[in-house]
Amino acid sequence: MTEIENVDVESIGAGAKVLDVREDYEWEAGHIEGALHIPMNDLPERVEELDPDEDVYVICRSGGRSFRVVQWLVGNGYTAMNVSGGMGAWLEAGKPMVADNGQEPTVK
Repeated sequence: MTEIENVDVESIGAGAKVLDVREDYEWEAGHIEGALHIPMNDLPERVEELDPDEDVYVICRSGGRSFRVVQWLVGNGYTAMNVSGGMGAWLEAGKPMVADNGQEPTVK
C-alpha cells in the first residue's frame, strides 16, 4: 500500500502546483486561481499535462476524490499530496478564490 501524504491548506505555498479534480460545475462555482483543472475521470487521458518531477497538491470538495487521485498518481511515479478538507477547508481558511460564472466564488 502506498503511503499518502495529507497536507492542510495552510501548508500550500504561493506558486504551488494545485490540481483540482472536481467536476466542471464545481470548478465554475469557485476555484483556486492558477490551479490546473482536470476532473477525476479525465485524468488517465490527461495525465501528461502534469510534470512527474513537480510536486502537485490535489484538491477536490472535501478530500475523498483527491485522496484516490493521489493514490493513482503516486502509483504512477508522481509526487502528489492530498489536500485535507479540500475546497471546503480552503474556503473556511479564507483563502482567495475565483469563479467562472460571474458570481461570488463558493464551493459546491
